[in-house]
Amino acid sequence: MSQRQILQVFEQYQKARTQFVQTVADLASRPQNTETLQNAGVMSLLRPLLLDAVPTIQQTAALALGRLANYNDDLAEAVVKGDILPQLVYSLAEQNTQRFYKKAAAFVLRAVAKHSPELAQAVVDCGALDALVISLEEFDPGVKEAAAWAIGYIARHNAPLSQAVVDAGVVPLLVLCIQEPEIALKRVAASALSDIAKHSPELAQTVVDTGAIAHLAQMILNPDAKLKRQVFSALSQIAKHSVDVAEMVVEAEIFPAALVCLKDPDEYVRKNVATLIREITKHTPELAQIIVNVGGVAAVIDYLGDSRGNVRLPGIMMLGYVATHSENLAMAVIVSKGVSQLAICLEEEQEDHIKAATAWAFGQIGRHTPEHARAVAVANVFPKLLNLYLDTESSEDLQVKAKKALKSILQKCTYLPALEPLLYEAPSNILKHVICQFSKVLPHDSKARRLFVTSGGLKKVQEIKAEPGSAVQEYINAINNCYPEEIVRYYSPGYSETLLERVDNYQPV
Repeated sequence: MSQRQILQVFEQYQKARTQFVQTVADLASRPQNTETLQNAGVMSLLRPLLLDAVPTIQQTAALALGRLANYNDDLAEAVVKGDILPQLVYSLAEQNTQRFYKKAAAFVLRAVAKHSPELAQAVVDCGALDALVISLEEFDPGVKEAAAWAIGYIARHNAPLSQAVVDAGVVPLLVLCIQEPEIALKRVAASALSDIAKHSPELAQTVVDTGAIAHLAQMILNPDAKLKRQVFSALSQIAKHSVDVAEMVVEAEIFPAALVCLKDPDEYVRKNVATLIREITKHTPELAQIIVNVGGVAAVIDYLGDSRGNVRLPGIMMLGYVATHSENLAMAVIVSKGVSQLAICLEEEQEDHIKAATAWAFGQIGRHTPEHARAVAVANVFPKLLNLYLDTESSEDLQVKAKKALKSILQKCTYLPALEPLLYEAPSNILKHVICQFSKVLPHDSKARRLFVTSGGLKKVQEIKAEPGSAVQEYINAINNCYPEEIVRYYSPGYSETLLERVDNYQPV
């Protein structure tokens, strides 16, 4: 065989390998093909091609494996069991490996790690973190991006994996990445920092200690919506853990500028800003007051009016957290018309967890003083909360929160027109709080006493069956003591029959 013929054979072999990996990579991009490819043993066929002498074959083989592993955890597990990861890690760490291959190798690691903590741990166990750190130090921004993405997918699962990422020295490099000019790299690095910080105060502090907050804060008004999503997510995951880190986020002077983003066209930007504000206000009255002072409450109420569904949830909770801290802060929510907006949310939303959060927020607003309770009462919230509590279709959490909110507001409410309908509808465990409030108000308000008679309230009270000596009986006695004895008798059950008996027995003179 001539030299030319030998070369032709090699060319045909290379062409066949190239065609094979390209075809598999194309087929792997369509989910309906993955099971067939797996059954055909494609993993074992692709593995040796990762060591191929031709760089394009190497990277296309890695791309195909990444697409397969990305599809489901069974295929990702097959990559692990096929002993493919060590080869990828080795190639990643090599200085002379082409950047396209490094990106493809990092994609496979990410695709495997995303499915579960166990698969992410398998990626860590094969030494991937050290190789990914080397990739973060590469000159090429695409390689850095692929590495940061894989790191985020490892860190997001739990605190031990996130700690392993931190121990590998990743955080300072990610902070450098968010300072790079490439928007895509900034996004992925900010997302990875968010995934690291979310698990514990210690991990968040590690991110803070590298100076991440200041660099994130500089990007809050960047025109790129996807970047803003990740920036606000990272800041909220940092701020949620403690007063100290929340204060550091506030001190980065992101307010009031961040409030502009509550009107951002991107739904996820808006939601992440609201989440950040929620995480800051929950800690202390002082932090909540800072947000109130910059117009945060009014901005969040407007945001609730412009939003629907789960996007509303952080805003609803933020109002509840602000109101929790003090009478004045709760009044700030009321003055900004927060109660009427929350009432709209309670009416419009279908999901039980959103209704439960809204009920909880009402409880935090109305529990302080009679004035706070009245603000909730006049919004006609009591019947809605009662219906949610009594509805057998409501989740247990919703029932508990609706009941708790009702009780806490009722114990402060002296606005009788809102209380009276509950005399007819509330079960005994709620009714006792309603009667208690009447027993407090009626002795001191003559006009209310008259209205209570003409509206039928006094008659209804006489129909309530209470245990002798019980708290409810004491409240009823206190109400009855506000009226002449004959009036109480007149509205007592059976009194009309007594009168008729007297008519029957009466002998005219």
